Amino acid sequence: MKEQWNRYRELALQYWRRLTKMQRYAVVGSAIFLAATVVLVAVTFSRTEYAVAFQNLRPETAASIKEYLEKNGIPYKMSADGTSIGVPADRVAEVRVDVAAQGLLKSGSLGYGMFRNTGSFGMTDKEFNVQFLAAVQGELEQMINSIEGVASSKVMVTLPKDSPFLSVEPQETQAAVVVTLKPGVTLSQQQIDTMYLLVEKSLPKLKRENITISNQYGELYTPSQGSSDGSTNVVGKANEQLQIKKNFEADIQRKIISFLGPLLGGTHKVVPLVYATLNFDAVKEIRNMVTPVNTADQTGIDISIQEIQKSYSSEGGAEGGVAGTGETDVPGYPATGGAGRVNSEELNRIVNREVNRIQQEVMRQPYVVKDLTISVGIEPPDPNNPDSLTPELRDAIQRLLVSFVSAALVDSGQTFTPEQLAEKVTVIPHAITPPAAAAASRPNWLYVLYGVGALALLLGAGGALWAVRRRKSAAEAEEQAAAVVEEPAKKIEPLPLDLESATTEAQIRRQLEQLARRKPTEFVNLLRTWLVEE
Repeated sequence: MKEQWNRYRELALQYWRRLTKMQRYAVVGSAIFLAATVVLVAVTFSRTEYAVAFQNLRPETAASIKEYLEKNGIPYKMSADGTSIGVPADRVAEVRVDVAAQGLLKSGSLGYGMFRNTGSFGMTDKEFNVQFLAAVQGELEQMINSIEGVASSKVMVTLPKDSPFLSVEPQETQAAVVVTLKPGVTLSQQQIDTMYLLVEKSLPKLKRENITISNQYGELYTPSQGSSDGSTNVVGKANEQLQIKKNFEADIQRKIISFLGPLLGGTHKVVPLVYATLNFDAVKEIRNMVTPVNTADQTGIDISIQEIQKSYSSEGGAEGGVAGTGETDVPGYPATGGAGRVNSEELNRIVNREVNRIQQEVMRQPYVVKDLTISVGIEPPDPNNPDSLTPELRDAIQRLLVSFVSAALVDSGQTFTPEQLAEKVTVIPHAITPPAAAAASRPNWLYVLYGVGALALLLGAGGALWAVRRRKSAAEAEEQAAAVVEEPAKKIEPLPLDLESATTEAQIRRQLEQLARRKPTEFVNLLRTWLVEE
């Protein structure tokens, strides 16, 4: 066995001696690359791949999960800030389910779930009240945490205490909420109102003014509906109204451009400027109206009819009576002393009718346009001559814009004359530089940068190619020199070198350097000749 091993070693050494210098470098480099590849593959397949199972954890939650993983022998990796925990990728779902089953993700905010596995036997009223309050706070925290942008929250509730004395003024429920927002998140007014409603509707005897909500930076949030003292979120309302105003003005500008652009030869020839004044006062009206059922006769529907008809007839009395009413006669009846036939009728009719009773609650639109002015810059047919815009076309554009203003001010509650409406519109003929021309008038720096980058890339590639060729030439020169050294028996003719004419040592050295730079092979042959002669 030893002899066979020695034979293999001798064969390997003989093969190694026959290799050139470049071939030896290639063999060593290939062996190193192969070994590094094997090590890298082994490390990659043997390394445990972790995936994030829990993130945005609070310190107490992270501590509970860490303790659970260590107790069950599950490998884990925690982030530098302690808010994320990773487990093996193939066990992420299993670990999440197990941790959720243990109730560790709630970080003490289990809500009413804390009463599921605990009995109330042996629990005092005070202990039950404490746990009940913690459960209520936990339920509120879970609801607030479900809002987009909220990382975590902390709720503190103060419930009123019942007093046996009637003279003591009853207390009110108080609630304070601190929300921790995710980085770069700003709550909208709708989300703030939602949090106020969740807290208000979840606790008994809780008024809106007894709720305080703030973020982790100490900034207080105020509901848009306002509290009992009439306070409102002024900043949120102002931003909302400003956005409505901008959208209204932008809509008018788009309509002007879309209509006048094709008429004038392009949208770039119209530049509108719109300024609007909007009234955001909320108006609510309740109208009680009565209308007839029968619109033709303007009468209602008959509900009840009562008719009383009386008639009286007499043939006359004996003669000698006094006509009219005597001292003993009853008023209202004809005299009995007259002669002739007497008839009397009485009709009494009472009709009860019902009409349409309409109660309307009218809420006006969220804003009303109080004032509107439009200024439009128009490029004339001859950009250099503003007078080339004909008066007919200018008057037509003026009338069109006046109609825009008139239609927008219908609900303003004001009456404007045609002269006043015309003053709110201005048409300015002026040369307008189109965007394409403006872009062409200045150099395109992007293309310039692309050209410089391409030139730098070409120069780099040319330099790399030149370096490779130079190294290849040097390697070929070394191989030729080695071949000359390995053939000592070959007769080498010395090259003629005018060393006698050189008077100084510096001149001789200069000639040798020039020969070595220009013809390295001949320089090597010359050195070999000198060595053989010596």
